[in-house]
Amino acid sequence: EVQLVESGGGLVQPGGSLRLSCAASGLTFSRYSMSWVRQTPGKGLEYISRIEGGGDSTYYDDSVKGRFTISRDNAKNTLYLQVNSLKPEDTAVYYCAEGGLGYWGQGTQVTVSP
Repeated sequence: EVQLVESGGGLVQPGGSLRLSCAASGLTFSRYSMSWVRQTPGKGLEYISRIEGGGDSTYYDDSVKGRFTISRDNAKNTLYLQVNSLKPEDTAVYYCAEGGLGYWGQGTQVTVSP
């Protein structure tokens, strides 16, 4: 019933930017905190950001703080992650998830390469 669908990934050069989106359905979206998590074979899972249901409070891991911005549009049932100043080490599959990490999307690939 609950479905989270990420989009917006792609291949970018170092220093570039993307806006990742996560379209949610099957839940009352505004009631849930939402998170972004990324995964690489070498580093495994990294919890990188979280936003409260109303959008008033956010959390960022130190590895992305100052470069990434999490936001949400509850009227559109959509979560966003603006990723700026990208580095090769940001290359990963990016997942959106319900804040308690019970529900996950399928992920979207971000590749940062010259």
